[in-house]
Amino acid sequence: MAQASMPPVQEARSIFGQLGYVVSGNGAEMVAERKWRTVQITALRSSDATECRPVLADGGNNAGHQLRCFVTWDDQMQALRERLSGIDLPYEWAIIGVSDDGSDYNVVQGTHA
Repeated sequence: MAQASMPPVQEARSIFGQLGYVVSGNGAEMVAERKWRTVQITALRSSDATECRPVLADGGNNAGHQLRCFVTWDDQMQALRERLSGIDLPYEWAIIGVSDDGSDYNVVQGTHA
């Protein structure tokens, strides 16, 4: 899969846009806002999802966001969920797994400490 080396940035923007969020930021780190809700979005390449390196890319301070969403390719969704479930994260999180062609996605919700 050629897309595995690229994070699903456009797919993440599209999904949140369709849900009525205003998305700002460039690259793999974005912020989506709608009414009172602000979600920090991180788009992950397959290797990032497997290794789970960027989970605390902000140094652990989470920049005040209580909601995080990690967007990756669907074949990496389960591995990422297992990794995140094993880490004591200070925020609520969810994962969106995007199909190879970007036409479909699945969501799994996590918890926080």
